[in-house]
Amino acid sequence: MTTTDSMARHTITALVNDRPGVLNRVSSMFRRRGFNISSLAVGQSELPELSRMTFVVEGDQAVVEQVTKHLHKLIDVVKVTDMSDENTVTRELGLIRVRSNFQTRGEIMQIADIFRAHIVDLAPDSLIVEVTGDEDKIDSLQHLLSAFGVLEVMRTGKIALSRGMNIPAVQRNGSAVRARRPLETGSV
Repeated sequence: MTTTDSMARHTITALVNDRPGVLNRVSSMFRRRGFNISSLAVGQSELPELSRMTFVVEGDQAVVEQVTKHLHKLIDVVKVTDMSDENTVTRELGLIRVRSNFQTRGEIMQIADIFRAHIVDLAPDSLIVEVTGDEDKIDSLQHLLSAFGVLEVMRTGKIALSRGMNIPAVQRNGSAVRARRPLETGSV
């Protein structure tokens, strides 16, 4: 095993019950087992009463297997998927507050435009840039904006979905449940 293998980043998603305390139980499991979470994003899923968690963990395949095994043991975890080797769409959202004035504002806006980022707030002495993309894109924009003075940064962490229409069924109350596809006949 090489050093690169041992420090590889792996994306794992978990479909969990949307109840108070679930995030605490999941993060406590990571803490107790000594796993490091590089990134964590949580939000509602397509299924009522379920949320989707996306973790990025560093380590080799053995670490990934241990993480997924321990997640499966938690009662509120419905499904765990290692997306590291799948063909996925991944994104991260970043908000970057940059020092600006009348003279620098135009240049900052041009840089933001190159990255397909948006100015979402403007103040006399700063502006906030919203950027969506992969981690490298957000890092690059943040690096370029640092010349003007980055005052504050907030990032969501990676979120991911498998490409295509391969939507896995999730067992719910003993029966398979699938997310509705857009424009499905009879859907509301």
